[in-house]
Amino acid sequence: QVQLVESGGGLVQAGGSLRLSCAASVRPFNRYVMGWFRQAPGKEREFVAGITGNGGSTTYSDPVAGRFTISRDNAKNTVYLQMNSLKLEDTAVYYCAADYSLGNPPNPPNRLYDYDYWGQGTQVTVSS
Repeated sequence: QVQLVESGGGLVQAGGSLRLSCAASVRPFNRYVMGWFRQAPGKEREFVAGITGNGGSTTYSDPVAGRFTISRDNAKNTVYLQMNSLKLEDTAVYYCAADYSLGNPPNPPNRLYDYDYWGQGTQVTVSS
């Protein structure tokens, strides 16, 4: 049974930082593109960041580029999202997702339906 378990969410003041983690049971982990998405109340789920299986390519949505960093540790089957300079509009439930890929695409996909497995999400709340 595939499991993606997010952790690290919480309450933080604007301008602060948080680091999310996602522990994945998918195997082999380095064959999976990993992504982070988020969903704010009343809004659709949106792409945040993605990383290829070998970690060689990353992509970010425009609202988070330059502030967030996605990374992975294949030895630990874990993907991370370092979030700096947090803004009120970053408040959302953050989801980890996995997409099986035989190779490493030039750029990680950024569409919801590209991803096969999803975690339960972790709440991030940014306060003023």
